[in-house]
Amino acid sequence: MRLRVAGWCMVLTLLGLGIGLWSQPRDFEQRTDVVYGEVEGQKLLLDLYLPKDKGKDLRPAVVAVHGGAWHGGNKRDMRPFAESLVRRGCVVASVSYRLAPKWTYPAQLDDVQRAVRWLRRHAEELGIHPRHIGAIGVSAGGHLVSLLGTRETRDDSDPELKGLSSKVQAVVNIFGPSDLSLPQYLEALPAGSPKGWVEQVLKGFLGKPYEEAPDLWRDASPLFHVSSDDAAFFILQGSEDPLVPKSQAERLAEALKKAGVEVHLVIVENMGHDLGRTPEAQKRARQALEEAMEFLDRHLKQP
Repeated sequence: MRLRVAGWCMVLTLLGLGIGLWSQPRDFEQRTDVVYGEVEGQKLLLDLYLPKDKGKDLRPAVVAVHGGAWHGGNKRDMRPFAESLVRRGCVVASVSYRLAPKWTYPAQLDDVQRAVRWLRRHAEELGIHPRHIGAIGVSAGGHLVSLLGTRETRDDSDPELKGLSSKVQAVVNIFGPSDLSLPQYLEALPAGSPKGWVEQVLKGFLGKPYEEAPDLWRDASPLFHVSSDDAAFFILQGSEDPLVPKSQAERLAEALKKAGVEVHLVIVENMGHDLGRTPEAQKRARQALEEAMEFLDRHLKQP
């Protein structure tokens, strides 16, 4: 499973997104392993990226959520995205969250929602505009940020965060699934997909077989939480993704559009789950990622 979990990380290398950024001088402040919560003795950590030029105006913030099939991955995986965004003037929080199978859903949702609320709690200290917060995620992270864009706080029991919203204003979902309903999900996968592995991963994430808890699987699916007050969405998907069928992106975009929510859907032909099938696909994917950054600029830097 490790090879497939790590496969999405090739996005950053194949697109060349990180190469130029890492060679640039650091013109931002980075705070690593900031504690944003604790659950049963496990500290929840995030890395903060802060523009050095604070300016006079409040800044937008973006929560970056890594992938790894909900079972793996690391907040450092989102560093290239974080560096790109901080250089655009955003405060970025790249978050870790509890992983399956030790922790099953909704632990992961609770953690990323807590991270958004933590940013709002510390908005004045960090110079953040509390109503200008977005989220970007890849693969499993794309799924989780889609829940941030479509759901309000699930667990409001933390007294320090009481009453603070976890809803974000803009979402970039990079090949994250939207409907985990198992039979339909597996049937939509293209020929040659590792359906057995996908089913194993989903069961590990949800903690119960679909047949025993269909309502739980539905609750974990952003598609079924779409409403007119959702965040604006930018969805990037590959036509040949062997792990997340393109219909997942199409159906989410259709539901958002029907609800009157702004949504931009980009499906790149000949692109898989790692964006590396052909030079043409890589070029279009790079363009799409730049469009995604501009999308966040447009929605989060409004007055």
